[in-house]
Amino acid sequence: MFVGHYAVSFVAKKITPTVPLWVLFIAVQLLDVAWAPLVLVGIEKVRIVPGITASNPLDLYYMPYTHSLVAALVWSAGASAAYRIAFRRDGKLAALVVGAAVFSHWVLDLVVHRPDLPLYDNADKVGLGLWNFPALALGLEAALLFGAMLVYFRLGIQRRAALTVFGVIMLAIQVYVFFGPPPASDKAAAGTAIVAYVVFAVVIRLLEGRQATAWSTPDNS
Repeated sequence: MFVGHYAVSFVAKKITPTVPLWVLFIAVQLLDVAWAPLVLVGIEKVRIVPGITASNPLDLYYMPYTHSLVAALVWSAGASAAYRIAFRRDGKLAALVVGAAVFSHWVLDLVVHRPDLPLYDNADKVGLGLWNFPALALGLEAALLFGAMLVYFRLGIQRRAALTVFGVIMLAIQVYVFFGPPPASDKAAAGTAIVAYVVFAVVIRLLEGRQATAWSTPDNS
């Protein structure tokens, strides 16, 4: 899953308006944000195998440090603790939501991945394989993204048109990933991914602007 992950960001923002959207954009992709540099340095492994699924050519055969269930729980707990320390004024709920946003990545990946998500280390791999049904997978991503954006719009935010256009661009990139040529190499796939995550976070920071500061009073519990 790619753009569908960002649906969690918009719903989480509705729950905890004080958490910056760019933080949530990084949180929901944190497992992949960590995966990309680990692939670049050769710690985690991926092969380009066109046809391994109907919509994704990545053979993600070794990623125990980012995409095992145990690793996902550790990354989630770490992100929650880090947010609690860095943004103490936002309270415990905000930190818990950030941690849940990180863990949502593994849950949504479970739906679309072939059985390549280990439960621990590199063993007992699971995945429901929706990537083998491109129309269903793409439809799910679109429904999650735009459904969550509608929830976010209920905050009364501005720049709805710009955000909608941004969502359409994100979905267009997803279509290219599904139906375009495969990446040139494992390193190219990882490098492109990390650039996309950073660019999306920067764009959403610019679109969100300063309005988040007026939405709610932090919970200092």
